[in-house]
Amino acid sequence: MKKFITTLCSLGLIAFSAPLSVASVCASADGVTLAHNCKSAYLCDYYSGECVYKENETKRLPIASVCKVMTLTLCFEAVEEGKLSLDDSIRVSERAAGMGGSQVFLQSGLSYPLDELVKSIIVCSANDSCVAVSEAVSGSEEAFVAKMNKRAEELGCEDTLFSNCTGLPKETQYSCAKDVAIMFSNLIKHEEYFKYSKIWLEDFIHPDERKTTITNTNKLIRKYSPCDGGKTGFTNEAGFCLAATAEKDNSRLIAVVLGADTGDNRFDSVIKMFDYGFANYKNKIVLDSTVNLNERLCVDGGKKDCIAVRPERSSYIFSANGANDEITRNVVFERAKAPVSKGESVGYVEIYKNGIISDKVNLVAAEDVEKRNFGDNFKKAAHDWTL
Repeated sequence: MKKFITTLCSLGLIAFSAPLSVASVCASADGVTLAHNCKSAYLCDYYSGECVYKENETKRLPIASVCKVMTLTLCFEAVEEGKLSLDDSIRVSERAAGMGGSQVFLQSGLSYPLDELVKSIIVCSANDSCVAVSEAVSGSEEAFVAKMNKRAEELGCEDTLFSNCTGLPKETQYSCAKDVAIMFSNLIKHEEYFKYSKIWLEDFIHPDERKTTITNTNKLIRKYSPCDGGKTGFTNEAGFCLAATAEKDNSRLIAVVLGADTGDNRFDSVIKMFDYGFANYKNKIVLDSTVNLNERLCVDGGKKDCIAVRPERSSYIFSANGANDEITRNVVFERAKAPVSKGESVGYVEIYKNGIISDKVNLVAAEDVEKRNFGDNFKKAAHDWTL
């Protein structure tokens, strides 16, 4: 179908400002320090990726178990692609069962539901479950790590290199706060993640009926109510690390702290970053998926000449409070020929903030239109002739 209508209109009633310009000194515009005693930090909007706050955001550092963000991503992607199911039973190898550090004490030779292994990674950062998952996805941890690095490159992570799937200390393994924010944002696009991320305390049941109590390493899910997900990490080399997300008033933020000197500073710094972001920035709706656009789509050969359209999903613009940005939109329809079904894709709309594209949303038909029959064509021709 050919594109045939392009409309540019200003959403003049909506005012926003440009994002806060911050130097790499981990301080807000008024000079207040948000992250204490950390090597790097990063705060951004989840939907647009727009940065709010940063410190040494591209400095290459060890990130300990935060690397499991990518381990989980590849697992969820394998499930979405149909290569695995969360209901699958995964047989645990001796190598997986023998992993040190945080673990759920998997028994080699036994088979565990993938669902339970994923839960143990998200909740208690289980290294043994990570290796078992990596072997299920790619056949070996080595092959899985190659996929981790390829996926990081695809996401635009320029300062990331993985050497294992657990984050246990190993040479030539690093990332940065900005890349972690990108990877974590990509992980939480998978809705299944939130099925596990808010679990605080639970018994992990082994096939031989043993029980291992697992507790969430992300204390923010109890300490800070808007937080509904996160991944911690700690080694002597990496210090205390955390990638977390929080949602409030239609806004979702991603915060990352790497190399904090204590666990409390790690959590407190992220809370301060979230509080600052929610207090000074907002996600305001510019397209509502329940409201039809003013523009109507012309349909060739239909019983109706034009039909209503609506955005497939809502769209928000992230910006600082009390500002004056120019928000515009560009509506592009595809030439439609009857019949057209309600919900059928008919074009798209681009949202611009200060001339820079911020979002692109598909447009769908808000109503059905049937094809004209011979009688309809005769009546239309007669109507047109009388005009």
